Amino acid sequence: MPVHVHQFACLADNYGALVHDTQTGATATIDAPDGAAVLAALAEKGWNLTDILVTHYHADHIQGIPALKAKFPKARVVAPAKEAARIGGVDLAVKQDDFVHIGATGARVIETPGHTAGHVVYYFESDELLFAGDTLFAMGCGRVMETPLAVMWDSLMKLAILPGDTQVYCGHEYTLANAKFALSVDGGNDLLKTRAAEVAALRAQGKASLPTTITLELDTNPFLRAEDPDIAARMGLPHADPASVFAALREAKNGFS
Repeated sequence: MPVHVHQFACLADNYGALVHDTQTGATATIDAPDGAAVLAALAEKGWNLTDILVTHYHADHIQGIPALKAKFPKARVVAPAKEAARIGGVDLAVKQDDFVHIGATGARVIETPGHTAGHVVYYFESDELLFAGDTLFAMGCGRVMETPLAVMWDSLMKLAILPGDTQVYCGHEYTLANAKFALSVDGGNDLLKTRAAEVAALRAQGKASLPTTITLELDTNPFLRAEDPDIAARMGLPHADPASVFAALREAKNGFS
């Protein structure tokens, strides 16, 4: 595998991730939730920052950029074209199917509007890695804030068709809360029950629940399983299309505690 990924916790519940190309030494940070935390991770690994790959404009994903640029002024800021003006200081604005080189490796950009209107994710196909930002979470998905709910469903379906072994890194550690909701709407799913128990054990030990995989999400994430008749029935929509079931699930999650 030509790249190494270093994941680390920061802020209250964010994850940072560094992607290091072993052939060239190039290193990208996925978002910049906390400049100090990213710099500490770089120092721990002995890596130099060359790129900052931004998924969306929310402060908890970009507020660390000034600190990173102060230390690594040549680091390139890559961000979604539709949100570049809200981020500022963008060196490369990207859109659907653009390819971003990080040393000898690189990522395809996939536009996933929903959480924000211009959200993108970065898919390193040759390395089977997906950095999903706040679009897809373990057993969950991002709150839909700037588009119709059906737009987020379409975005999730773009990710659902990626190879099953793809390792998925998400922007937040929300897995315990997501598991609780998932069990409330898909409680007959034995794989989900097993996974929820495993996650509870990991978190009790202070360990990360991520990365996940596309296959694991297809098996246990209700937001990717809106076509399942049992989930549709549970939502009171036995004959509805999957996008409508998804919308009902997302609205239910908004009010779930």
